[in-house]
Amino acid sequence: MSMTMSQKILAHKANLESVKAGDLIMAKLDMVLGNDITTPVAINAFKQAKFTEVFDKDKISLVMDHFAPNKDIKAATQSQQCRCFAKDFDISHYYDVGNMGVEHALLPEQGIVTIGDLIIGADSHTCTYGALGAFSTGVGSTDMAVGMATGEAWFKVPQAMRFNLKGKLRPYISGKDVILHIIGKIGVDGALYKSMEFGGEGLKNLTIDDRLCIANMAIEAGAKNGIFEVDEITIEYAKARTSKQFQIYAPDPDAYYEQVFDIDLSQIDHTVAFPHLPENTKPREEWGEIKIDQVVIGSCTNGRLSDMAIAAKILKDKKIAKNTRCIVIPATQNIYLECINRGYLETFIKAGCVVSTPTCGPCLGGHMGILAANEKCVSTTNRNFVGRMGHVTSEVYLASPEVAAASAITGILSTPEAVI
Repeated sequence: MSMTMSQKILAHKANLESVKAGDLIMAKLDMVLGNDITTPVAINAFKQAKFTEVFDKDKISLVMDHFAPNKDIKAATQSQQCRCFAKDFDISHYYDVGNMGVEHALLPEQGIVTIGDLIIGADSHTCTYGALGAFSTGVGSTDMAVGMATGEAWFKVPQAMRFNLKGKLRPYISGKDVILHIIGKIGVDGALYKSMEFGGEGLKNLTIDDRLCIANMAIEAGAKNGIFEVDEITIEYAKARTSKQFQIYAPDPDAYYEQVFDIDLSQIDHTVAFPHLPENTKPREEWGEIKIDQVVIGSCTNGRLSDMAIAAKILKDKKIAKNTRCIVIPATQNIYLECINRGYLETFIKAGCVVSTPTCGPCLGGHMGILAANEKCVSTTNRNFVGRMGHVTSEVYLASPEVAAASAITGILSTPEAVI
């Protein structure tokens, strides 16, 4: 029976010869992930179910990133509960202030997740790891609790959509523009409980960071997961970060896809999602003049080193516009350190930016950049729902690091070509 990439991974992890869309299966997990917001709920469920041990201390990752460094007593208490659980069960992959990072940037960087893995996480953007040819998806905290105890989770095998990529992105266009273009095309429910599978000859022109960004936002189209075919770029990335053996799953040539889209990367323009949905996308000729109050460059979507590099290039010897704030958040400690080594932090600070320790902070309206009434923010994050980053009358414009950095300089929604 022919299968897609996702179906092959699920079949193998469920010890089945084949699966088809709609099947309900139990599958063995390679990694269970939680953060400082979702893990306490999972710990409570773990205790209520009277579990007394975890299935594998090396296959659980707990990352304190949402409200860390802790913003208040409640946040501190949540982190403390996670810290005690990690100590009690000797969890290998526990990351706290000083060695943590934004979870979906940290795990690939550290080689904790890799090609062919099956991963669940109590965070909707767990779908990020599909960039590495893994099946990864967000779950509720109860599923996380059961996963930590048993090493298994149930899945309904999703239908699949195919995205054939061709061509090459133009300068200053990146993976964020690609995924915003796609979400604008199919809508926030266009891939509801489906697998978004990416391949084609254009794949060789997308970096791993581009792919991580695209897979990260698969959930914004309603997808169960996003996944990329594995190529030499993927293998080189994985081998540089882990010595674990991995298995590559390629789609069968006659695999069934409910829909097939051809995406010419060379035709994609600067794309921004206007409030209040990721599907409300507009190419640059439709932006008009949008005055902004704040810019955020960071998050699990665009806080990687390449994002810092392009932002620093655009901001070099420039100044943030008067009455505009710019917050830069490297996504991991390693990225932060490399930004120091390369002089990016000096560039950011001289330009008038504030640079934060790794945190999800403003993305979810947690801390480090909350918006007041009627304020407008250009952000490299992944969601722009009503009140997502603060007051219910504030507005979030989702954009690439290139557009975000340029907008910080001009004080209005701008393309990098306008300031270079």
